[in-house]
Amino acid sequence: QAQLVESGGDSVQPGGSLRLSCAASRSIFGISVMAWYRRAPGKQRELVAHITKDGRANVADSVKGRFTISRDNAESTVYLQMNSLKSEDTAVYYCYARTTIGPEYHYWGQGTQVSVSS
Repeated sequence: QAQLVESGGDSVQPGGSLRLSCAASRSIFGISVMAWYRRAPGKQRELVAHITKDGRANVADSVKGRFTISRDNAESTVYLQMNSLKSEDTAVYYCYARTTIGPEYHYWGQGTQVSVSS
């Protein structure tokens, strides 16, 4: 059951840009926080950015000034605009959603690959 579906991952050169999208299924109700995590080879999972339903956004220091998170509540979609990409941004990016309505409360996407290399 693909309840969170990411798209937009690709292979780009350093300095390039990508925009990731994550659409939540209509079967998910009561979404509060949505976020992007990433898992790079040899590293632990990292929280990249998160955003509340009322639009309060936060990004990790490692991507501050380069990445922007936003959401469209009407479409239950979260975006991650990635500019000035670096090789260290290479990772599988995962969408996450937290809900206030059970029974699950936590949802993860399948991930989308972002590769940055010259």
